[in-house]
Amino acid sequence: MIDISESVMQILLAVIVAGPLVGAVAALLPAPPGLKGKSPDQAVLRHGVTVTGVILLAAIVLALGFDHDHPSKMQATTDISWIPALDVRIHLGIDGISLPLLVLTALLTFLCALYSYFKMPAGPSPKAFVALILVLESGTLATFAVLDLLLFFLAFEMVLIPMYFLIARWGGEQRTRAAWKFILFTLLGSVVMLLGILLIGLKSGTFDMVALATDNGRGLSTSVQVIAVLAIGIGLAVKTPMWPLHSWLPDAHTAAPTVGSVLLAGVLLKMGTYGFVRILLPITPDGMHTFAPYLAAFAVVGIIYGSLACLALARTGAKGDLKRLIAYSSVGHMGFVLLGISTMSPTGVNGALFANIAHGLITGLLFFLVGALKDRTGSTDLDTLAEQGGMALYGKAPRFGGLLAFAAVASLGLPGLAGFWGEMLALFGAFKPAADLSRPAFLTFMSIAAFGTLLTAAYLLVVVRRVCMGPHAAETPKLADVQGYEFAAWTPLVALTVVGGLWPAALIGLTDPAVQKLLAGGTQ
Repeated sequence: MIDISESVMQILLAVIVAGPLVGAVAALLPAPPGLKGKSPDQAVLRHGVTVTGVILLAAIVLALGFDHDHPSKMQATTDISWIPALDVRIHLGIDGISLPLLVLTALLTFLCALYSYFKMPAGPSPKAFVALILVLESGTLATFAVLDLLLFFLAFEMVLIPMYFLIARWGGEQRTRAAWKFILFTLLGSVVMLLGILLIGLKSGTFDMVALATDNGRGLSTSVQVIAVLAIGIGLAVKTPMWPLHSWLPDAHTAAPTVGSVLLAGVLLKMGTYGFVRILLPITPDGMHTFAPYLAAFAVVGIIYGSLACLALARTGAKGDLKRLIAYSSVGHMGFVLLGISTMSPTGVNGALFANIAHGLITGLLFFLVGALKDRTGSTDLDTLAEQGGMALYGKAPRFGGLLAFAAVASLGLPGLAGFWGEMLALFGAFKPAADLSRPAFLTFMSIAAFGTLLTAAYLLVVVRRVCMGPHAAETPKLADVQGYEFAAWTPLVALTVVGGLWPAALIGLTDPAVQKLLAGGTQ
């Protein structure tokens, strides 16, 4: 780690949050100031790689300068009055909970920009594409960095429009329907969420998330907390997505371009679960206690439902689309995150935060691979691939097939890879939830979720068997194996999945002190 002054850390965080917006404006100029290319389209794509690369570098320096001995302390804080009449402040800061999500967002956005430079999705001008990616990055980074409830809401909503256009303008079949479904679900959830945020701010007299977390709900009556959790929780649950508010997700993923799916699964879904941890757990603990068993019940239903849907899509003759299958798998995986949060215990919440990062790495890699498979074969339908001789990847493209198998076994939670620890800690948290929650109920939830891990292994192994194995006809042409730009975009995700599995303490050491403080109401 390196020694960086607090003022430099503040500047770095401000650059990370606002830099992509400046880059988005520059991308729309007649001659973007990025590195010159052979054509205007190439120049603007190179500009996107440059801007996201600078933001990633700033995030890495910020992480290196972070005081890892005190990860529960808010660092790189900026607190400036913005709207005095409402006591709304430009309040930024990071701790051990938000820092990993900040770095994950910067990494995935850079990898998507790099991938798009070589494989731009079909659609309108790259200028708008790059600008939308950068606006999306800024909104997501701001969500994880702001410490004011109204600013959180604005950042939370900022990502909707760019993702809508990425799906509607650069997506595949039925993209317009999928984009409208995405925007309507998330906007309706956000309207209810805003009412809950206003209720907390007006009743407590402040929108400052640090002050509210320190107060730990003592300034809010139980009835106010219950109403606030219900309202804010609905908005967060839509974005997570929690069953039964998930139905927008499979359509959005199926229609979105490859990089849209990567960002949607890798970072946008994490905004919902982050809100549960950052807002509801510390600010409305009594309300969360009331709804925790219901949240756990919805979580385990989502785990089983998502796994059964994937099994149905994976079976022969089901016309199962691989992108749709991975989207349904996210419903199950995020169910484990919600289960960990619902335990209101340090073990469960740490498991939820670990599973958040692991899901972003692994599912991001899966969507990259499936998008590349579609580029090579023209389809992601399992039966269509079989009819076209596009299966048996081990024989046709061995490195590509090996990567797909690696991502699949990482997703099913193989010990030694990052996918294992989050789900295991969430189950441990359900085994021993917070003292005032019903242990018999959570033991039941734990048992159901554990059965879901078996279903997850079943459908992912079926996918590996159908896509990677099987007879390889001599007359069937080989597929292009992993290209150089693909290797560059995918290797960091593979490496971090392995590092996270072998060295989980690197992440848990960051999150645990911050979680302990959050659950204690900032009194530690």
